[in-house]
Amino acid sequence: MTTDLLSLLQEFYKDKLTALLAHISGARLVAQYDANNTYQYIINREETQLQWIGQAIVGLGGEVSMFNTEPDRPGAGKGKDAAPQIIGEDLRNAQAFVDRWKPRVEAMTNARHRNMLNIVLGETLEQKRFFEQALAGQLDLLGRRAEHAGARVGAVLPTRWIE
Repeated sequence: MTTDLLSLLQEFYKDKLTALLAHISGARLVAQYDANNTYQYIINREETQLQWIGQAIVGLGGEVSMFNTEPDRPGAGKGKDAAPQIIGEDLRNAQAFVDRWKPRVEAMTNARHRNMLNIVLGETLEQKRFFEQALAGQLDLLGRRAEHAGARVGAVLPTRWIE
């Protein structure tokens, strides 16, 4: 029983880590400020979720496998052309993640870990909603800007430091 639970948590962890790495890669290609800020929010939440799941895995005597290779996002184009493709792909992947895991999570007998994974699934659906809104051209994804904040100009750079 514990072995099955541990295996499920490790598999879920690996799947969520894959999503996180894809979102990090996507954030490098989605330059519009509001959409990029949303990616940063999503990345932060996924890092927190992975900490929860990782602690559960270790608590059951397991090990957390770490890999950190960002996926290549081929065919994404550059600049403004990349964003709709990246966001659309992430939208589809979020729904696929929930579809893949919801039945398995609902079947779990361990209430504590089932509730934790249900929170992750709920936040993944929230990510999907962000992606839908971004594709629809909405810019106030994380909240409304103050009227006196000025126009949105420029874009986020793909790397944090330039040498």
